[in-house]
Amino acid sequence: MPTLDFYVIKLLLLSTAAFVLSFALTPLLTKVLYKYKLGKSIRNNGTTPIFSLLHAHKAGTPTMGGVLIWLTTAILILFFAYVPGWLHWPMADQLNFLSRNQTWLPLGALVASALVGLFDDWLDIKGKGTKGGGGMSMRRRLLFYTLIAVVGALWFYFKLGRDVFTVPFVGQFQLGWWYIVAFVFVMVATAFSVNQTDGLDGLAGGLLLIAFSAYAIISFVVGKYDLSMLCGVIVGGLLSFLWFNIAPARFYMGDTGSMSLGITLGIIAMLTDTPMILIFIGCIFVAESLSTIIQLTSKKFRHKKVFLSSPLHHHFEAIGWPETKVVMRFWLIGAIGATIGLALFLLNRL
Repeated sequence: MPTLDFYVIKLLLLSTAAFVLSFALTPLLTKVLYKYKLGKSIRNNGTTPIFSLLHAHKAGTPTMGGVLIWLTTAILILFFAYVPGWLHWPMADQLNFLSRNQTWLPLGALVASALVGLFDDWLDIKGKGTKGGGGMSMRRRLLFYTLIAVVGALWFYFKLGRDVFTVPFVGQFQLGWWYIVAFVFVMVATAFSVNQTDGLDGLAGGLLLIAFSAYAIISFVVGKYDLSMLCGVIVGGLLSFLWFNIAPARFYMGDTGSMSLGITLGIIAMLTDTPMILIFIGCIFVAESLSTIIQLTSKKFRHKKVFLSSPLHHHFEAIGWPETKVVMRFWLIGAIGATIGLALFLLNRL
């Protein structure tokens, strides 16, 4: 039976391997993105005047950078699952972290949603999709989130036999079929929130780094070591991505990154039975999505704006905060939220 020291070393090795591989793949990805001019378009059709003014200088910067993260994760998990056995490398075989009850579903959802996001990014680049360009409408994105979430919910309910929802310091509730509804809500809400946060250089990447680091710890504590390794690999990929994504960004995450990582984060929260803890760990994601919902609701019923621009990070830009100040302060708040979430998680286990 492997010791805890073994799992800690394995986590560190896999995280480092992900960083190195992702970093090595970056020149190739950058070359492809710039060669084929897969750059971000900034809409200026009059519907978002403040956003268009603040971000006009970013037009043409390549998107789809999230490919680095999910591709690195897929390569490493499949490599250590199959190649050591084929080549009879017993030591490398110890780094395998692909398992049916822990990492199959997150990996499948990560890749499936990443491909959907990649298609959405392509529509945005080509000026297709919604009226005036910009890729898929939010309604269609939510539809895809929901479809993937339903598949995950059915897997949890029928394959894993899960129907218990935990509220910290209150207790566990056996939801039966309602667990599927709860699962879909958590997944869609998380995916939507992360997607809304991806709007400034380094913002979503840094907050996702914090969130997946927290869940690497949570997964480790509850004994889901393969899931912890998956989180660690994603963290390694995010570290490499951030190297090139901090202002001024060489490329952006795009929907291929934000959609896939948001959905995966929601699944991991459900696998560890900590969706309520995710509210604290992803507090900035929650604030960003709420700001969008509040803004849209107010404009529809009151015909007035609550924020100068939404999501929330654009409001702070509009009142004069430099982009880097918004990003770094949101990172700090995200780190504090994750610390509180981890503390509540550990206290609930006492």
